[in-house]
Amino acid sequence: MKRKAFYILGVLIVLSPLGLISDADAWGEWGNEYYQKILGFIPEGIKNAKGIKALMSDYSLSGTNDVVGYYASAIVGIAILFGIYFILAKTLKDEKSIL
Repeated sequence: MKRKAFYILGVLIVLSPLGLISDADAWGEWGNEYYQKILGFIPEGIKNAKGIKALMSDYSLSGTNDVVGYYASAIVGIAILFGIYFILAKTLKDEKSIL
């Protein structure tokens, strides 16, 4: 089962630069203009989020091309999610052994 999950993640990493060939925004990456157009207003939380800096803004790394940035973003994102999963699994496992 683990091997199958790694194959799927590998395919998703390889396919991640496909977003470069589309002119449309990725889901959830809309600008303030989009919210104004669709909702008729900009939600306060989004309006006030301008000071937040992304780890890899626009899926890029300075000094590299877009494809390298997409691959690096995919790998870093997966590593962060695996880290969170590992910490949660370890914490929950330890709590069950205490009970």
